[in-house]
Order: sequence, then structure tokens, then C-alpha cells
Amino acid sequence: MSAPERIPPRGVTSAMPMAELLAEGELTVRGRVREASNAVLYCSVAHDGREAACVYKPVAGERPLWDFPDGTLAQREVAAYEVSEATGWGLVPPTVLRDGPYGEGMCQLWIEGEPGSELLTLVDGEEAGEGWKAVGFAEVGDGKTALLVHADDRRLRRLAVLDAVINNADRKGGHLLPAAGERLYGIDHGVSFNVENKLRTLLWGWAGEPLTEEAVEVLGRLRDALGAQGALAAKLSDLITDTELDATRERVAAMLRSGRHPEPSGDWPAIPWPPV
Repeated sequence: MSAPERIPPRGVTSAMPMAELLAEGELTVRGRVREASNAVLYCSVAHDGREAACVYKPVAGERPLWDFPDGTLAQREVAAYEVSEATGWGLVPPTVLRDGPYGEGMCQLWIEGEPGSELLTLVDGEEAGEGWKAVGFAEVGDGKTALLVHADDRRLRRLAVLDAVINNADRKGGHLLPAAGERLYGIDHGVSFNVENKLRTLLWGWAGEPLTEEAVEVLGRLRDALGAQGALAAKLSDLITDTELDATRERVAAMLRSGRHPEPSGDWPAIPWPPV
């Protein structure tokens, strides 16, 4: 994403958590992210002497999709954040559902990406090379192909697990934001939580491989949190349908049963288009 300008934070005089600032602060529209297919507004949010930059996506600006109910993308973005928080990995920026200048919508902390972190690239040949995982071959023009690879990075591997849990149908390269402190965030989760298997991602490098011990432990915690009395289930029930919540439970259970990263189903395009 790009923005008209970066809003530096003012002096922090409040211990208010960031999600609370996003939910209760006054939203001021500063510009529009024009590359997005839906309405994405770059804003500042301010409350009690504290200010931050954020993204506001009003439900009224969502483009209808054939495979998702109208007016639900904002809720799915918030649901993805709640699942991310439950993992303990903090892979999605703070995200809330709130009223704004153009009605109800998703409000998410703006992440200033750190340049110079190469996570995806194209290479000649048929091998990914040390430190990289192969995704597949891509056309590069003039009848030539190159191997698309992503970094063999623990942060990306965690994100691949999260995407499988939420059934993310649109994990593009542009949705990966390396940030300060070696953090990595994923954004744009509006087309997630479908009941049907729609996982589309550029992070297939671990497909079929055993899950890490860390991932198995996290999935076990998610299973418990998604139980009938679980805290995560209570939060998601306000954001997605009961059927979608049951499908999320089943995806977690399936990964725990197999102990492996999922593989492309063959029933759905495995890589989003455009990939970036």
C-alpha cells in the first residue's frame, strides 16, 4: 500500500491499548489508497493526546463478490486479527470494527514497511537454493519461465499456518509487510473464512511437510479457544456465521490430525492472481 504521507505519532500520554485507540479515537480521513479494489482510506485516529495512522475500509465501499456474502469483508478482517492474537504470533496489525465517516467498517493500524527485506523472488533453474522454498514456475515473457520462491523464514511459516486456519483466499506478495524489529505482518484478509476450501497463497513452500512443534502447540491452543465455551469462539461468533466457525474448527482439527501443512486441493487455483 501507499499513502499520501506518514503521520508520526504524537507524544503518548495514555496507556490505552492500540486496539482501543482504533475503536474509540476520532477518525480523520487523510487520503485514499488508490491501488486497492475496494475503498481503502488512509486516516489518522486520535484520542486523549495520542495519535496513530490507520486504514479504514468502510463496508459501503466493498465491491460485491460472487463467493462471499455482501458486506462481510470488514468483519472477516477483524476475525483474522482475533485468530492471529489467539496464536500469540501477532501476525495481523491491530484491527477493529467501528463506525467512521462513511459508516461501519474495518479500522487497522497502518504499518510502515521496512525496505530491503526480500521474501519472494524469481530464480533460474529448477532448484530453490539454500534459504528458499519453491512455490512453482511462472511465465516471465518471451516464452520463458522462472521458479518462484519464498524465503525459508520462520515468520512466513507461521503466516502459512495462520492462512490455512482462516482459509485465506488471497495471500499475495504485496500483503506481506516486513516491519521494524524484524516483525512481519500480513494484511488484507477480507476474503477469508469461507466454508469451501479456497486457500490461495504464495506460501506453498512447506506444503505437505510436517508442522513444527511450535505450530502443533499453537493449533492445540486454537482448538481449545474455538470450543463451545472458548473465548475465541465467542469473538468470532459476532463476525462470521456459525457454519464458517464450524469450518474453522474443522480446519484446525484436520491440521492436528495430519500433523502437516496442507497441500493445494486441485479444486481451486492455488496461487492468487495477480500474485503481487
